[in-house]
Amino acid sequence: MTENTQSTEIAGDERFPEEELETLTQHRSLWGDVWRQFRKHKGAMAGVIVFIFITLAVSLGPLIQGIEPSAINFSERNFAPTLAHPLGTDNIGHDTLAQMLAGGQVSLAVGFSAMLIALLLGTLIGVLAGFIKSLDGPLMRLTDLFLALPILPLLLVIILLFRDTLRTLYGPEAGIFMLIVFVIGITSWMHTARIVRSDVLGIKEREFVIAAHSIGTRKRRIIFRHILPNILSPIMVSATLGIANAIITESALSFLGLGFPPDFPTWGRLLYDGANFIQITPARVIWPGLFIALTVLSVNYIGDGLRDALDPRLRGR
Repeated sequence: MTENTQSTEIAGDERFPEEELETLTQHRSLWGDVWRQFRKHKGAMAGVIVFIFITLAVSLGPLIQGIEPSAINFSERNFAPTLAHPLGTDNIGHDTLAQMLAGGQVSLAVGFSAMLIALLLGTLIGVLAGFIKSLDGPLMRLTDLFLALPILPLLLVIILLFRDTLRTLYGPEAGIFMLIVFVIGITSWMHTARIVRSDVLGIKEREFVIAAHSIGTRKRRIIFRHILPNILSPIMVSATLGIANAIITESALSFLGLGFPPDFPTWGRLLYDGANFIQITPARVIWPGLFIALTVLSVNYIGDGLRDALDPRLRGR
């Protein structure tokens, strides 16, 4: 019996069934493995469903409902939920559902915009600190300085100083939106910078980066070609958590009365306005609080699922 015949028999016996051989030889992509691991996380999948539902509701809901959130009807003040007003009305006749949907658009816009600023700034500082040794010390001390600052009092001081100026320049809505997004973004990048720096310190000692250095590849090309693609996993996880952090911060500012104006609803502003009428219409506090909690919880679960799915040890690699 020849060697080829023996290998064929071994491949066809019970230890190596034909189906397993076909499975082992199938091409497995990175993102395919990530998706298979991600969908095993029940909390992450539930978070995706809830977050998509909330996003679609606040995006398409105002078009379907057709009620202006700023429309006032004094004859329908403090109504309980009805067919015309599924979540009731407030003390001056605003439709609560219309205000919830409009407020969700602003809250999600603040969350995504502030997350992008924090993510870009944190990634930039983390990559520079980890890749360029001479910048590591100064940038990390800057990061420690921002971490030592009391964030909420700092936010309050910045908003009080620049609120009126930006309102005059860009209007009461656009000016406050730009100020809040910018302030949340520049005070939320520190954890991303630390995580990215630690990953870059490990990756820059890998063989493919050393080989790129040895053939004279420019540092900028090494960063964009070899470093950034290998730190996408912590960046993506930081992005999901950054959205939740921005929504919570904006809600806290609005609840303190330092966020958007009263005629520009957000979930935090609706919570602040409803707190004065909690004994008359407690639903005015329950609904915005519930939507904030569901959004933040779903985003956190998505971040947990991404962290597990992007871990190569959990993917079996």
